[in-house]
Amino acid sequence: TPRSTSLMGRAYQNRKDSMAKTSDMKAKLYSRFGREIYVTAKAGGTDPAGNLALRSLMDKAKREQVPAHVIEKAIAKAEGGGGEDFAPTRYEGYGPGGCMAIIEALTDNPTRTFGDVRQAFVKSKSKIGTPGTVAHMFDHCAIFVFPHDDEDAVLESLLEADVDVTDVENEEGKLTVFAPHTEYFKAKTALTDMGIEEFEVDEIQFIPQSYTQISDEDMPMFEKFLAILDDNDDVQQVYHNVEL
Repeated sequence: TPRSTSLMGRAYQNRKDSMAKTSDMKAKLYSRFGREIYVTAKAGGTDPAGNLALRSLMDKAKREQVPAHVIEKAIAKAEGGGGEDFAPTRYEGYGPGGCMAIIEALTDNPTRTFGDVRQAFVKSKSKIGTPGTVAHMFDHCAIFVFPHDDEDAVLESLLEADVDVTDVENEEGKLTVFAPHTEYFKAKTALTDMGIEEFEVDEIQFIPQSYTQISDEDMPMFEKFLAILDDNDDVQQVYHNVEL
């Protein structure tokens, strides 16, 4: 049975820090999408019809207004077959004010990236942990948000497709479906089979099970922590449990 939790509600809106707030925000966004599209196309094929992960990523890039030429260039690079060998990697630890943070990166040099991410913790007087340090305090979720008003029909279709649904929320004509991250493709397929094509949110995220507030004294350090991570080209996403 779906687990309803008020904490999950709209958590995806608070989910990730809008990473860059500087003038090169778009360039960073394009470069992050470019790298992720390249890696996804290289791993699963460059045809979006046969690579659901790539198709979802391209849709997401378009929603974020990434120009077509950025997307095409990344796919062309993957078609070329050569190029860098990026691997996904994840770091976690306790950030300023005792907050919890998970950092996802795509890197061609894990040693360098670990060193750089560790510096973000060190310079903000906080502590990087080993894998699993804080991940158990987050739900690793597939999240879909789309316009729809029949919660029961959607839930029924998902359960018929054997999707292990965590929660379905209905608010003002929009449904939000939460499922374990491992159910992403199954859930996405079931929803598109229902004829749902327009997704406002369609991604896998870490959602904190509880939030923390940071004191005014710790806030500058927290902002510094995010700024250092934001400056790193390898870092793709930063998730934390700070209530902003």
